[in-house]
Amino acid sequence: MILVTGAKGQVGSDLVAALRARYGAQQVVETDLQPRTQTDGQALPYEVLDVRDRAQLETLLDRYQVDTIYHLAGVLSARGEKNPDLCWDVNVNGLRHMLDLAHERGLKVFWPSSIAVFGSSTPKNRTPQDTVLAPATMYGISKVSGELLCKYYADRYGVDVRSLRLPGIISYSAPPGGGTTDYAVEIFHEALRQDAYTSFVGPQTRLPMMYMPDTIRAILDLMHAAPEEVKVRTSYNLTAVSFSAEELVKEIRKHRPGFTCRYEPDFRQSIADSWPNDVDDSRAREDWGWQPAYGLPEIVADMLEKLAAVVAQAER
Repeated sequence: MILVTGAKGQVGSDLVAALRARYGAQQVVETDLQPRTQTDGQALPYEVLDVRDRAQLETLLDRYQVDTIYHLAGVLSARGEKNPDLCWDVNVNGLRHMLDLAHERGLKVFWPSSIAVFGSSTPKNRTPQDTVLAPATMYGISKVSGELLCKYYADRYGVDVRSLRLPGIISYSAPPGGGTTDYAVEIFHEALRQDAYTSFVGPQTRLPMMYMPDTIRAILDLMHAAPEEVKVRTSYNLTAVSFSAEELVKEIRKHRPGFTCRYEPDFRQSIADSWPNDVDDSRAREDWGWQPAYGLPEIVADMLEKLAAVVAQAER
């Protein structure tokens, strides 16, 4: 049985669907702080869970006889700067509970890290797998701590924990969750709604990005790799494409010529400035065969088409 924490989040929504398609709807337990909604399948396994509550987590692991955890619950970068104590508590202590229980019960764990582990002293271009990790945010600090915890539990206890340093994720199926790369999702919603957007990062801000279908495939590919192929037990660099805000706007205009964008950077600009322009994910490609399918033109075309369908469906 598979348990997914943070199942209502941006990645969790799509990952749960992919896992249920692969393993069966009843084999995946969704958990989140949010209660079940009317649109959720009422007969599908769903539990309200605060990942800081170890006793509740143990109860669910017993009830469903869980053998694999996809631990996605976390506080993201922008929200984490507004509430650093919560960010640390959820991101670090929640992960520690998962790893402790994985050690005790022989569970397999996936946990997402982030490009937020890097900082201003990290090489900005083709950021290496092994490099300086000096984040400027509590979110990044919590992710570095999490990577070290993962390696510790893997090396000392043999816990099969696997991780990816995810870039910015672009998705049409779930709203942004409070991250610094959210502009690259919000911009599509506003392009369809009013053909205009005000960006909270500047036009030259360049960050590594990835489309959700590539993200889900990367997670599943890593989790299905043979243990001997997983040679990085902190977290693998991962990316698909890197572009600036201005380049994204130009690509959207190919489909919507009247689209306009203003730039009014806020506190998230300094966070973005501390992150890489792009990363070197050659270890993931070499170790377990990672290969992205979507570049910027494919992402923009598919996002506009799919998001328009989602909006139309919601308005009916």
